[in-house]
Amino acid sequence: MQIRRDLTEGNIIRNIWFLALPTVVTSALWDLFNIVDMIFVGKLGPSAIAAVSMCGMMMGIIFTIAIGITTGTVALISRFFGAKDFKTADNVVVQTIFLAITASVIMGIGGYFLATPVIQLLGAKGNVVGLGSQYFKIISVGSFTIFITFSLTSTLRGAGDALTPMKVLIFSTVLNIILDPLLIFGIWIFPKMGVAGSALATVIARGIGMLLLINIFIKGHSYFHLKPKDFTLDIRMMWRIIKIGFFGSLQVLVRNISMLILLRIVAIYGTFTIAAYGICMRLRLAAMMPGFGFAQASAILVGQNLGANKPGRAAQSAWTTTGLYEILMGILAILLLIFAPSIIKIFNTNPEVVRVGIQFLRILSLTLVFIALSLVIGRSFNGAGDTLSPMLITGFSLLLFRIPLAILLEKMWGTPGIWFGIAISDVVQGGIMSGWFIKGKWKEKKI
Repeated sequence: MQIRRDLTEGNIIRNIWFLALPTVVTSALWDLFNIVDMIFVGKLGPSAIAAVSMCGMMMGIIFTIAIGITTGTVALISRFFGAKDFKTADNVVVQTIFLAITASVIMGIGGYFLATPVIQLLGAKGNVVGLGSQYFKIISVGSFTIFITFSLTSTLRGAGDALTPMKVLIFSTVLNIILDPLLIFGIWIFPKMGVAGSALATVIARGIGMLLLINIFIKGHSYFHLKPKDFTLDIRMMWRIIKIGFFGSLQVLVRNISMLILLRIVAIYGTFTIAAYGICMRLRLAAMMPGFGFAQASAILVGQNLGANKPGRAAQSAWTTTGLYEILMGILAILLLIFAPSIIKIFNTNPEVVRVGIQFLRILSLTLVFIALSLVIGRSFNGAGDTLSPMLITGFSLLLFRIPLAILLEKMWGTPGIWFGIAISDVVQGGIMSGWFIKGKWKEKKI
């Protein structure tokens, strides 16, 4: 068994980097795979790209459920590790696996039989329906690899081990990239499967990664050591995981709904504006990618320090993590302000796309520091087990405030009004999130 690192002691900044860097690397590799996968699929033609893109929207359901399970798991594992209650932490791992299996069975059956009608409901026609159905059926049946992998990696991160998940996910990603062309184009001894080959490559790579993780847990090479006798159902613990994770999933759903409504508002202005919006939102997500690592680190440190009855150190950890990410976001904001024209032209050189893109990107850059606040502080609430507060703040900021404001300002100023509506709502969300965190109610949260 690995030696457990006590994150409730020692230098806070060192602990933050210890947790954040592996997660940042993992996120970057995940993005890299998605890009490479789309390049390979793109060689099959527009119908293949459309099919995989639509399936990507449907896969958001899988990831929303998985995020709910992992949010509850990280909060509980980190709290029990901070309290040095390792036996209960082991029980959380077991119940998380049971939940992952249950979710994957439901998703597998539902996805297999509903793939075709759902794709048609999204507007797919002709060849896209068949290709998309093949892809999503394979992904749905193999969704157990996603759920179990996410669950096991979240338990390790909650315990303070971010390196093991990174190593396994690096292996899975590289394997996925290797298998992609072999199964898509039928290279060497492999069958030519087209779009379905991309889905199968993903399931195989994740499946092997899942087996590696299971082996690590069973053999006792992780912070946990599970034995067959430990695998008994504990409905109460499962309910605790679900209760914490439910609002985490709801928060993701709120974000997705907000994005879809915004896309509908932007679509009124035509293809060039949609393209500029898509480019800038992709850049916004790229700026947030390092933040997911910092946010995860903050959640774990908050949970473990609360478990160790050190609420002051928990708050200090959250604000220190936020400060580190704020510095990075400040630098990115300056770069986006100065080099906005050159950055947009990397993606598209159409004059109208460039004009609108520069406008949006410069407005967006002014609020990156508030996005950093929302991301890290919001995840810090989750680490404390308080997922309701960030969900309510996010729901208010993105649905009740952002959408009406964007519509109002759009009627007054056109597309700049939409961009200012998004920017102002980011400021409001960051401000409310920080203010409520300062009040400190999360320190009293019992989970």
